[in-house]
Amino acid sequence: MRPVVGITTNVDRVRWGAWDVPAALVPLAYVRGIERAGGRPLLVPPSEEGVGETLDAIDALLLSGGEDVDPAAYGAEAHPETRGTRPERDRAELALLRGALERDMPVLAVCRGSQVLNVARGGDLVQHLPDVLGDETHKHTPGVFGDHDVRLAADSRLGRALGERAPVKSHHHQGFGRLGEGLREVAWADDGTVEGLEDPDRRFALGVLWHPEEGEDAALFERLVEEARGYRGGRASSPSQ
Repeated sequence: MRPVVGITTNVDRVRWGAWDVPAALVPLAYVRGIERAGGRPLLVPPSEEGVGETLDAIDALLLSGGEDVDPAAYGAEAHPETRGTRPERDRAELALLRGALERDMPVLAVCRGSQVLNVARGGDLVQHLPDVLGDETHKHTPGVFGDHDVRLAADSRLGRALGERAPVKSHHHQGFGRLGEGLREVAWADDGTVEGLEDPDRRFALGVLWHPEEGEDAALFERLVEEARGYRGGRASSPSQ
C-alpha cells in the first residue's frame, strides 16, 4: 500500500456554479506532488478535535502554505503588513504538528507551514522582511512566485536531498526570527535570509520558506514519501500500534 501523507488545508469562501460557500481547500500542486512521489494524499481540514485519530490515519504530515500566522501565537503584536490571519487554523495546525513530532512522524513544512514549525518550537517570526532587507525580493508581485537560488548546508537532510545550491520559487513577506528549540538553520538566500530549517534529532522534520510544489525540486516530496513508507513499516511491526 502507498504511504498516506496528510496535507493541511485552509478554509475560505469559494464559488463554483451556483454556490458561494466556505470550503476546505489546498492548491492541487501539493496533491499531485505527493502522488507523483508515490504517496497517497489525504486532505486534512483545520480542526482541534480528533488530532490523535488523524495522526493514526496518516504516515507523514505536509503543512501547506497560506496566510500569515497570527502574531498572538508567538506573543507579538501585529505588524501593519500582517494580514489574513486564521487563528483557528493556527491552533489546529500547531496541535497536529506537535502531535506528529511527539510520534517522530515525518514532517515537511512549506512556507507558512515552516513558520508554524518554528512557532511550535517556541520561535518567532519577522513579520515583514522588507523592513529588514529593504526590498521585496521574496514576494515582489502578489500571486507571482519569485525565482532565486538557495545555499544549503551540505551536512543537512535538506542539503543531501537538493545539493549545495538549488533554484526555488518564493512568495513570502515574512521570515524566521528567533529559531525554535532544537531547530537548525540549513538553507539561505543570497541576501542572507534563512530559507530552510530542520530538527536534526527527528527522523525527518524539515521546513522550507519556498514552494517545492511549484518548482522542480521534486526530491523533497520523494524524500517525504520515502520516510513515510519507513514510518508506516515501523508502525506496522510495532506491537503498540
